[in-house]
Amino acid sequence: MIAWVFPGQGSQVVGMGRDLYAQSVAARSLFDQADAILDMPLTRLCFEGPEAALTATENAQPALLTMSIALLSALEERSGRPLPVPAAVAGHSLGEYSALVAGGALDFATALYLVRRRGELMAEAHEGCMAAVIGIDEQLLDQICDEVSSALASYPKSTRTVVVANYNAPGQLVISGSTLAVEQVGQIARTRGAKRVLPLKVSSAFHSPLMSSAAEGMAHALEGVTVRDLSIPLIANVTAEPLRSAKAVRQEAVAQVVSPVRWIASVQRMAHDGISTFLELGPGKVLSGLNRRIVPHAQLLNIGTVEDLLAFNSALLQHPAGHAI
Repeated sequence: MIAWVFPGQGSQVVGMGRDLYAQSVAARSLFDQADAILDMPLTRLCFEGPEAALTATENAQPALLTMSIALLSALEERSGRPLPVPAAVAGHSLGEYSALVAGGALDFATALYLVRRRGELMAEAHEGCMAAVIGIDEQLLDQICDEVSSALASYPKSTRTVVVANYNAPGQLVISGSTLAVEQVGQIARTRGAKRVLPLKVSSAFHSPLMSSAAEGMAHALEGVTVRDLSIPLIANVTAEPLRSAKAVRQEAVAQVVSPVRWIASVQRMAHDGISTFLELGPGKVLSGLNRRIVPHAQLLNIGTVEDLLAFNSALLQHPAGHAI
């Protein structure tokens, strides 16, 4: 069985989608729709940058959504028929919105509006920071975060907040919280075996309780849009459990802003349910790199360019049932 997985913020790169736009009518239509819906030259930003503008949270999120869904549309266009239905969909943080479009819960225009608003809200938070912690056990890092929070008990809650925000892969974790707390966790983690602690270039403490205002904003944004039940189960970031109902999708979209991305558990759940092939749809191979460490024996496929798309489509024609691609 196969799952479609979609990357999140950080996978964007200047030039992404240029070949797709030139060679796929379906992809071109998606990019043009995005420009019109957002009333901004998103396509030019993807193709030409500048990199700083593309990397800005409020731009990177709609750009990556558009790129992933354009790839999916182009793949179906090339195949000339509906694609084999995956057993599940999943996305890393922002990528969960691409998965919701692929799974039928959101149409593209609605998802684009939501991720643009999500990016704006997250960028506006301007509180705290994040750091990658490499080469340490997740239980130990959870414990260190608790220790630091307790040691800062006399400080305001916002100052003592620090959590593991991304459980990306074994030995590859991300912490998020106040600058003071994140720095202290990093220092202790180094003394307890972490190989590296790397500050991330982000504007706020994403996926932590410090994003509560962004979560409230997303709840408000979701009130005015149509969300449907999923036709393909989504393995949720927050719980690593399959979601199907529109109500659960709304709850997930709000909760994931302040909750950890449990990617390790999500991939393990899919593998436990019989998924042996993971198709990453988006620029780069970030998720495939993580998935290789989580499920070493799984088949990992990527579509991020026209060349990738043509190679995959050729394999699909040879294996029309979608197995052993």
